[in-house]
Amino acid sequence: MIMTIFKAYDIRGIYGKDLTDDIAYRIGRALVTFLKAKKVVVGRDMRSSSEPLFKALAQGITDQGADVIDIGVCSTPVSYFGCVFLEADASVMITASHNPAEYNGFKLTREMAIPVSGDTGIKEIEALAAKEFEDAEKGSISSKNITDEYAKHVLSFGSGIKGLKIVIDAGNGMGGFEATEVLSRLPCTIVPLYLELDGSFPNHEANPLKPETLADLQKEVIASGADLGIAFDGDADRAFFIDDKGNIISSDFTLALIAREILKKEKGLVLYDIRSSWIAREVIEENQGTSKMCRVGHAFIKEQMRKEGAIFAGELAGHYYFKDNFFTDSAVIAAVIMLSIASKSRLSSLVEPLRKYYKSDEINFEVKDKEAKMDELSRHYKDGSISLLDGIRIDFDDWWFNVRPSNTEPLLRLNLEARTKELLEAKTKELSGLIKA
Repeated sequence: MIMTIFKAYDIRGIYGKDLTDDIAYRIGRALVTFLKAKKVVVGRDMRSSSEPLFKALAQGITDQGADVIDIGVCSTPVSYFGCVFLEADASVMITASHNPAEYNGFKLTREMAIPVSGDTGIKEIEALAAKEFEDAEKGSISSKNITDEYAKHVLSFGSGIKGLKIVIDAGNGMGGFEATEVLSRLPCTIVPLYLELDGSFPNHEANPLKPETLADLQKEVIASGADLGIAFDGDADRAFFIDDKGNIISSDFTLALIAREILKKEKGLVLYDIRSSWIAREVIEENQGTSKMCRVGHAFIKEQMRKEGAIFAGELAGHYYFKDNFFTDSAVIAAVIMLSIASKSRLSSLVEPLRKYYKSDEINFEVKDKEAKMDELSRHYKDGSISLLDGIRIDFDDWWFNVRPSNTEPLLRLNLEARTKELLEAKTKELSGLIKA
């Protein structure tokens, strides 16, 4: 078996090379063994390899004695909802998210859509998949359509939505499902961009984290005079938004806008990505919420939300997490709330006051000894307020920076923000020199 497919957050590789039907079968048996599951919800995305992987995985699950509930072709948030709604012991979403067409994989949860990550079971499933299995009484496979129940749940997060023109770019991924099966139920006009499900991604990569994939959406928002643009990633658990002037809304600004809306109804703890602008914390606290930084990564954020009872969380990659969605991420729920906001005010007018500070894009540096370099930076900037929550973040009165190590490459990732453009440029140059030295 090729064990490079077992990642920190999911299982993922090139279909037919790293991830084969035989490995999928063994993962199915290993999942049931590890979780002692009796009922497993399985969904899949639109990739051509998802159907054969489903058949192999489902055979493994049933051969190990558990029942499969097949919820069909769907988004990752549907699989999370299905796990809870159908009271399953586990769920598997067959997807490689935004990766190219040749990839596929599995996102795993236990009961209540609690993620199974590298620290909470993927390593054990990897070990079990390499072993022999004991015979078990064979389980069954049944199908269940939960689209109506899912749409009702998602749309309950919105209010006062009407009369908007929305451009939706699904990149031919599962955002097309969310647009046609959920958002189409709203009294709005949808201008479609690449909603057809096509796992070959013929138009552009379904990864809105890359600004170039948003270019068509930005142009169409302007051309059609739309109120909002929405870009989904491949499995529709992430979204980026375009305002009515065609500008990309950074994810920490989106976090601030959604937090403000949620805090109108319920006060509580909101978690924000350690790379987020100061404005995220300020908006949360101005609206009588409690703010707290969190690590990057969905498994960490969901765990912290559950432990501390957070009502909402977000991160720069475009994931948004909701207590009332079982502490899971949902791009379409974020979209529904953004539509509620846009129904009351023009988004561009709400975003403009958030542009108080000057923030860099993420800058990557190839570094041989990542820990030694971070220790060096901690000593150099020892007069600042230091957080070791995720890499190092050091705050000063007029600027801050965060340096995080990549989990998979010899890279350090730098983000920084300052009160003036000149200070941002100076500190970027200064830190770049120190990291490269």
